Amino acid sequence: MFNFTGERPSNLGVTDGKLAACPGTPNCVNSQSDNTQSKIEPLPAKSIAEIKQVVESMDRTTIIEETDNYLYAEFKSKLMGYVDDVEFYLDPGAGVVQVRSASRLGKSDLGVNRKRVEEIRSKLQ
Repeated sequence: MFNFTGERPSNLGVTDGKLAACPGTPNCVNSQSDNTQSKIEPLPAKSIAEIKQVVESMDRTTIIEETDNYLYAEFKSKLMGYVDDVEFYLDPGAGVVQVRSASRLGKSDLGVNRKRVEEIRSKLQ
């Protein structure tokens, strides 16, 4: 119906073992964040393949990039077509999967990104 995809960010990926920081808006969560508003716990997965299996089972999801230690997927909302960029980084030093989920457009996401990560977490258990 609507299509609010926005442009794919150019700052995604892993740089020096870190995912991109969240912007100053409340529509992003990041397990590597120091900001309590955007902080979320990393995922307990053992591999990117494990994460990919869960992500692919979710509605309106497209895998954009995958390596042995990184997965980038886009999630599209049903009604308005908003796109969220979701990244997973298998952090060998921490023994967890770091995660970042952010809306491309707007300021508030009504908690959608946090809920999505928690849904993924529950499917991994």
